Amino acid sequence: MLTQLKESSPLAPAWPTISDVHRVLRPLQEEADRVGKQVEQFAETLDRLSSGKQTNSQRDCAHAFDLVNAYRSIAKRTVLHLREIHASEKSKKLSRELRSRVQESSAAPEHITIHEKDSVDFSTTDDLDRWEQEEQTWHLLGLMLQVEYPSFDSTLKTEAEASRLQRPGKEEEIHQFSSERSVWFRFLASDDQAWERHTVVEWLKASARDSGQDFEKAFQDLETSANRGSGLWAHSWLHTKEAIKGQKRLRSWPQALAPDAPGIDDSLRTSNGTRSLITQLDPDAVTRQDRALETPDANFERATWLACWEMLRRGKDWEFIREWCQDRVEYWRAIAIRGEPRHPIAHDEKTLARTLPGNGWPSRALWRKSCALAAQTGVMDKYEAAVYGLLSGHLPSVLKVCTSWNDYIFAHYNSYLLRSFEQYVSVHLPDHSPRGLQDGTGAFTFSMTGGHRCQSGNQLIERMSRLKLLAKEAKDPFLLLQGSLIGKSFQNFVRSHGLELAHLQERTRTATKQPLREHEATSIDYERALVKPDDYQIIRVIAHILLIYQVLGFQVQSSEQDYGSETFIDSYIDFLSKAGKQQLLPLYASRLSPQRAASCLGRQLPLILDHGERQTMMRLMKQYEIDVPGVLNNQLQIIISERNSEAFPNQDGHGFPNLSILDKQSEKQQSGMQTIRDGFIGKVITDDQTDLINGFQWYLLLDGYWEQTLATGALLYKYFLKMSASRGLAAAQSLSITVKFSILSREKTKTILGHEVDLSKIYQYDENSMLGYQSARSSRGQDYSLKGYMPSVQRQSEKELYLLQRSQTFLGLEQLLDVLTALERWQAEMKRKPRDFELSRTLGKKWRDVLKEACILLESTLKPLLHGWLQDPQDEIEALQLEQIRNACLPEVILAYITVLNYSAHYISREYLLKALDVGAAIAAKDSDMARCFAATRRMPELLDVLAVTSKNMLVAEEFGQGNKRVSAKMALWSGKGSLSTAT
Repeated sequence: MLTQLKESSPLAPAWPTISDVHRVLRPLQEEADRVGKQVEQFAETLDRLSSGKQTNSQRDCAHAFDLVNAYRSIAKRTVLHLREIHASEKSKKLSRELRSRVQESSAAPEHITIHEKDSVDFSTTDDLDRWEQEEQTWHLLGLMLQVEYPSFDSTLKTEAEASRLQRPGKEEEIHQFSSERSVWFRFLASDDQAWERHTVVEWLKASARDSGQDFEKAFQDLETSANRGSGLWAHSWLHTKEAIKGQKRLRSWPQALAPDAPGIDDSLRTSNGTRSLITQLDPDAVTRQDRALETPDANFERATWLACWEMLRRGKDWEFIREWCQDRVEYWRAIAIRGEPRHPIAHDEKTLARTLPGNGWPSRALWRKSCALAAQTGVMDKYEAAVYGLLSGHLPSVLKVCTSWNDYIFAHYNSYLLRSFEQYVSVHLPDHSPRGLQDGTGAFTFSMTGGHRCQSGNQLIERMSRLKLLAKEAKDPFLLLQGSLIGKSFQNFVRSHGLELAHLQERTRTATKQPLREHEATSIDYERALVKPDDYQIIRVIAHILLIYQVLGFQVQSSEQDYGSETFIDSYIDFLSKAGKQQLLPLYASRLSPQRAASCLGRQLPLILDHGERQTMMRLMKQYEIDVPGVLNNQLQIIISERNSEAFPNQDGHGFPNLSILDKQSEKQQSGMQTIRDGFIGKVITDDQTDLINGFQWYLLLDGYWEQTLATGALLYKYFLKMSASRGLAAAQSLSITVKFSILSREKTKTILGHEVDLSKIYQYDENSMLGYQSARSSRGQDYSLKGYMPSVQRQSEKELYLLQRSQTFLGLEQLLDVLTALERWQAEMKRKPRDFELSRTLGKKWRDVLKEACILLESTLKPLLHGWLQDPQDEIEALQLEQIRNACLPEVILAYITVLNYSAHYISREYLLKALDVGAAIAAKDSDMARCFAATRRMPELLDVLAVTSKNMLVAEEFGQGNKRVSAKMALWSGKGSLSTAT
């Protein structure tokens, strides 16, 4: 056990003391107050839905999807609540972002994300932003699990979600008369990678739709900022139209102005005179004539295309777009956008067939290529080009308007998806695409992806994290978590960031001395750790995702591979403990590996002080099948091995400092003796020591485990005694008072023996019996029995004797502390001696009675130390340690006891001098073990000096007080007034 306590788990977070908990940081308190109900709901859901043993993969999936849906619902409710509070702030924030995108110059746009702050404090909306990200993460996890486990029919809540997320079947065969939408469904049903990309694209659309401002209100804000008013009259290119009409009136020209009309370049120009205005108002005029619009109209045009981009980015269907354009008399924009195979079609197939030309094959391949051709020309506004690029899958044009992490993923996955669809059509229906497109000739030879190969999800995320434009968002742990789910690298994500988190936790606790393992230290960039120890929300989310994967059967393997992953669950347990949710700790600890669970709970249990809460915790740990003895062992191991490893009992000859009870600097008093130091035990008990004592009290609630409990208690005594007197004796004294052997015996024997027994009462000290017992033990080694030499134990059962025998070290160390406590009490009574002691008979008698009680207590507690004390080690290592303790403590205690007897003889009775000389006789006995201690520490001269002083005091002392005039025969012999015959 001692060897085990010297070892510590790698990277184990340092021990949190009571002061640490009392100094809770503001982020922790805010998180605890904000998500108090949510953490309980998360725990209740986890316990309810994953408590049963799964019997097959289908049921595993059911539990996993139920957990994801439940956690998403919790996040969704929180988002709705926060939106009611911060809706106005959120709306203003997004409106500023949209206005900046409309009014920006042709240069590269400034990167603005939802987390970026300007001069206004948006701290009140940060919570909303984070909870929106969490809700999106749970949604993505559910979708990716649905992709991973296609056989499971998850319950979807709305028909819209069902139509979008449920994978099409392969029942319908495609042919030359099939609609493109039918071909699209068949494509998704046949290609697993395409279905995965489609799922991610739809999730990105939903995320943009749900987290952004209401679209109609956003565009109304843009119109207001452009000073265009509202209504049908406020749309189109109003300022440019007025300039063209003015030119026609000046020229008296009834027809449309031609761009090559004489003098038109000089007379029809923008208000600032920098560029020529268009001469006609058709949608293609700007690109066809290479002329400009008035600045307000150019902003309106950009805002309109931005609105179209936002509608497509948010997944609005064509019917919505058509109605929006119709309200603004912009029909042509809706017609230009129509053609997406993903858009739901309101008409039936027959109606659709009548509206499409040719033989009923509604292939839009040429239309998509035309959109791509328009997007890549570079002559139109970038938002217009982005709309056409999105519809066609032309990646470079879409990337120009991407301003966020999700936009980049959306652009790439949309392009990859449409490219795969084109390849699928060319393979399965080669006759229904124009031959020019198949051959890649003419104007359609450009690359749809800008010359880059299609990348996997993991490769794309890695590449994005290195882009300067996305540098800020690349540090957002929620976005990286979502990226790991998309790229199927979640396991590597939690392992690497878990190791970083463990290292940060280690650095924040300055007392920790445990270094990182070498092979891990080389792979961690400490300065770029993304998950901080106080980011409790992301820790909670990652921890619960890990638990969901456990439900699916991904169990923890070796500590080398999964230590980092388990750090998130470990850290979340730490958060729950600080937030006062102790009853939830066993539930989450049961999801850790047994060793990590024991280590994790071992750090938390000493912080629980209420007896009722401790009983509840013990019941829950047993309910969740946690190794309770291992937990109790680890709680002490962590402190001893990490906080004060230099104070651990060792095997050298200087393991324990000598006790310092006597004041060696003081002048000898009237008795010729040194005095007892005031407060030699001390009063200071550190937080670590308090935690150790609190932790040991848990053993009282542990049924059985007698040997482990007593060995642990003995180890704590040794731990405290190895410190200097000013650091450890007060803690050792507190332990001896808090967990007395008598209390421990009564609690443990209930389950071990079936009835309550106080073994301390069985052990009745008898000097003659103890001498015979020690003599037999010396000659027979370990083959001995208390029963044969101690009458007080002869009537006890073998089980009781075995328990008593195994408790000798713990009991002996407790007896030492009882002696020290009695010595300190005697010294305290001596300090209370009345000043008029010699004059006041009443005060003097009362004080002498109290002092006499202190002497009687000291005498009774010291007797076990005089014969065979700490002579029952369990092994060779403990034998060496006990010898060190005896040498460090016993000589000083005996000298202090003789000193007490000399002083007491002066005030009470000189019979105490006889008792002091009896101690010397016991030391000088043939089989005395005390003499070896004095010889080993070279303190035999001190002993002889104090005994000589005692003999002198006996000869000169006079009896003090009434009732003490009679002198015993022995005392008379020592004083020279008696004879040997009377003494015997």
